[in-house]
Amino acid sequence: MTKKTNPTLLLVSGWQDVNIGDIAHTPGLIGLIRKRLPHVNIILWKRNRSEMVEAMLGKHYPDVKVIHGEVNDKLIPQSESVREAFQEADFFIHGSGPYVVAANYLQAWAAHTDKPFGIFGVTIQEIKPDLKSLLQKASFIFTRETASIKVLNENGISGEFIRFAPDATFALEIHDDNKAASFIKDNKLEARKFICVIPRLRLTPYYKMRPKNAGWSQEKIQETIALNDKYKEEDHSKVREAMITWVRKTGNKIVVCPEMTYQVDIIDELLVNPLPEDVKPFIVKHGYWLPDEAASLYREAHTVLSLECHSPIIAIANNTPAFYLRQPEDTIKGQMYYDLGLKDWTFEIMESNGQQISDQLMKVYDHYESAEQTVKQTLSRVEVQYNDAFKTMVKDLQTTEKENFFS
Repeated sequence: MTKKTNPTLLLVSGWQDVNIGDIAHTPGLIGLIRKRLPHVNIILWKRNRSEMVEAMLGKHYPDVKVIHGEVNDKLIPQSESVREAFQEADFFIHGSGPYVVAANYLQAWAAHTDKPFGIFGVTIQEIKPDLKSLLQKASFIFTRETASIKVLNENGISGEFIRFAPDATFALEIHDDNKAASFIKDNKLEARKFICVIPRLRLTPYYKMRPKNAGWSQEKIQETIALNDKYKEEDHSKVREAMITWVRKTGNKIVVCPEMTYQVDIIDELLVNPLPEDVKPFIVKHGYWLPDEAASLYREAHTVLSLECHSPIIAIANNTPAFYLRQPEDTIKGQMYYDLGLKDWTFEIMESNGQQISDQLMKVYDHYESAEQTVKQTLSRVEVQYNDAFKTMVKDLQTTEKENFFS
């Protein structure tokens, strides 16, 4: 094995384009690698095709080559660009995600090369035999919260190659200041005087966003609708109470905005229409957007309140305090907030009420310098975990002599 001064990394990421959190994983990890390993070449094997997302990535990272291509049932890559990347790349990294989304891509790499691979910033909630076999071959497994490490250990997977590395969205460095500035000007917002609020249903209605109802049965669709209908008013009434408190006590505005495309259609019903008449004039709505614009707007916000997991991360990455209002259906990834010392800003929605959220929001308002210090401390903890992870990663950035694995 010989070390290279400019190894090539093949990175698989880009799961979907209907969620700015999922989109943010990719530029987050690219930026993180660029910062710590500036001499590394990156090839992005993007799972989902999206012209708007790839245009955004090209704008911010023009030197990153983007490739596409599926893997068949025999673990053979189906595009020449992927086969070429298998030969060119020295190391393969699976990016942040809700689970090991591209396990078959990793299996193909392991089947056709003798080069190492690792997993960065994922949640692992269940381990089936095929996944266990794959994980045992990894050079490193970096989970985005400690709950996944417990799952790994309970399944007989342990060792120094396992680390807690927070979601790569914490490293998001891209912005679209022009779009955000226009929105701020058009809506007469003042920096650090408005809050942002993001809604969420208990179960994401993918059947509304994907072709052929995402393959969901009518029974599954009806069960999803029933659960969402059961809790949507209860959940959002709590955040509305905080919104009302904010407007009446500060006289400042609120931007209600989506993290996912479907949320554009529920903003009025759940966050705007039920508000008292004296509060409604202070509400500004934003349509679906990309994470670079969201990062620029959140950077100017006072605080972000979100029932979604990733808008608070984008906000904190931009030095803005943020609350995560966590629903029990939103997986063990929420443990990440506790791991990073954000207990006071994490509200388990079934165990919290609107008064508690309101009180914490006004505490942040009354002691903003202290809240900003909390953000700095959180980002310092993130940096410590990233530094530890990259020490492990760097040891594995080696390559063997090139071979034609697909001859």
